Amino acid sequence: METPKLIISPKTKVLQLIEAYPQLEDMLIEYVPTFRKLKNPILRNTVAKITTLQQAATIGNVKVEELINLFRGVVGQDAVELADEVTLNTTQPDWYDEDRIVNSLDIRPMLNVGEQPVNQVVSDLNKLKPDEIYEVIAPFIPAPLIDKATSLNMAHWIERKGTELFLVYFCRK
Repeated sequence: METPKLIISPKTKVLQLIEAYPQLEDMLIEYVPTFRKLKNPILRNTVAKITTLQQAATIGNVKVEELINLFRGVVGQDAVELADEVTLNTTQPDWYDEDRIVNSLDIRPMLNVGEQPVNQVVSDLNKLKPDEIYEVIAPFIPAPLIDKATSLNMAHWIERKGTELFLVYFCRK
């Protein structure tokens, strides 16, 4: 039996997936339309390089288990059962107050030129005081940023403003 090129799991990076199994790229784009931007070489080498399938499922608002098992089935891997992971907060929290926003970063220009906003956001979040809120403006749910902020003990709230406009607010827990 042939050894699989890549075992597909929630931690698999999108770029790893489409490099190992190019036939899955169009399926990913169909399942998570936000990823149609992978056709842009700059975004392919930035966003796809750091985004896991778990995060891709979050971005696309689909169940990670369905996404993983869809891909695993196509490449001949057995289906798996997964426990739910990150929960996104899409309900306005008590801590939110527009007057408490002390900094805002629009990551769209950075992404468009192939820059990763993670380091800038983490640096800004580390300066945040307990009563302050940090705002990120993004073209999709920035799941990798939310995961990183959560690991820094930050609460978040995602406000969808349009099909390609999301405001994410962070506050110290």
